[in-house]
Amino acid sequence: MVVQMRKRGDEGPPRVGFTVTRKLGGAVERNRIRRRLKEAVRLALPELMKPGRDYVFIGRPEAAMRPFGLLQQDLMDAVNRVEASPTKSGGRGDSAAQKTGS
Repeated sequence: MVVQMRKRGDEGPPRVGFTVTRKLGGAVERNRIRRRLKEAVRLALPELMKPGRDYVFIGRPEAAMRPFGLLQQDLMDAVNRVEASPTKSGGRGDSAAQKTGS
């Protein structure tokens, strides 16, 4: 998956979005990937995501079949990397993106 993060400039709770492109198959397959990502984020990431940030998780085909424990670990690693990476100043705020294996 790809994880993107943007600092909003406030201290509100973190916001999370999920997207899976149509290139990955039919609606059933895309929804399966999205559901697995949502559940992995719900279980593994609440303590890692920081206030005042928006996170977007972009699903990839590997996320459909990856063992769930490894998917959770991939998500934690990606969020840690995106939080640790230097951000670029852009038009609407700082952003960073990291890719993982799933």
